[in-house]
Amino acid sequence: MSSTFQIDTATSRANPTPAPMRRLTIPAIRQRKVDGVTAEPVVMLTAYTARQAQLLDAHCDLLLVGDSLGQVIYGLPSSVPVTLDMMVAHGAAVVRGSWHAAVIVDMPFGTYEQSPQQAFESAARLLKETGCAGVKLEGGVAMAETVNFLIQRGIPVMGHIGLTPQAVNVLGGYGARGRSEAEAAKIIDDAKALSDAGAFSIVVEGVIEPLAVAVTQAVPCPVIGIGGSAQCDGQVLVTEDMLGMFERVPRFVKRYEDIATTISGAAARYAAEVRERSFPGVEQTYQPKAPK
Repeated sequence: MSSTFQIDTATSRANPTPAPMRRLTIPAIRQRKVDGVTAEPVVMLTAYTARQAQLLDAHCDLLLVGDSLGQVIYGLPSSVPVTLDMMVAHGAAVVRGSWHAAVIVDMPFGTYEQSPQQAFESAARLLKETGCAGVKLEGGVAMAETVNFLIQRGIPVMGHIGLTPQAVNVLGGYGARGRSEAEAAKIIDDAKALSDAGAFSIVVEGVIEPLAVAVTQAVPCPVIGIGGSAQCDGQVLVTEDMLGMFERVPRFVKRYEDIATTISGAAARYAAEVRERSFPGVEQTYQPKAPK
């Protein structure tokens, strides 16, 4: 079976059900784009837990263990405080819970910017301790040397340009990027530098739509949009945003469900039944066995 880790089915409700199929590979994702055209768009969603990975896996080509888990899971104000230990723990859980999609793990702020050597040590730990297929890092021209350094040493890299959340303190917020000609030109240069360095794919986030289209047309590798354009080679969203788990979401998010209301309603019904002593009932309790 293709699941990287096996869990005892008799003892764990979190057991992934391995399927008789090969996990998608990084070359297979890269080869989706032929002569500048991606006939089948790449589907990517974030995942942070084994159970979440189980539910998403069959529908996705890529599962991203994003450093957005800082806000989504830990309630942090940004992704900047996220640690490598956090990414290792959640990355391993997602790999255990999946068997079809290729799993990509974000490299958190401060674990790769200092030097290519630092980046290799961090990325190697992520691959060894999670079983993931590749890593994602933010930055364009400035990170091209590092991207090439990692790829030459056997570590697939996905780039991330445009609105780069780890650089929120420099950017001054989460507004759309590429509105000026100079900034748009820089973002295209960033994409080309990452592609030339060997990135197998590039996420372009929070840019005006014409720029997202231009970036997609400028490089031979698949460009994954988030707040970009349907004309990108694929799309990614934070799963909790897409499911309606939060009251406020970025403009570019479409809510496909209202899971927050469902959870809150279920908790309210449970609380009411506990307080009126109608739960647990006969169906949820162990009764004495009838004498033989």
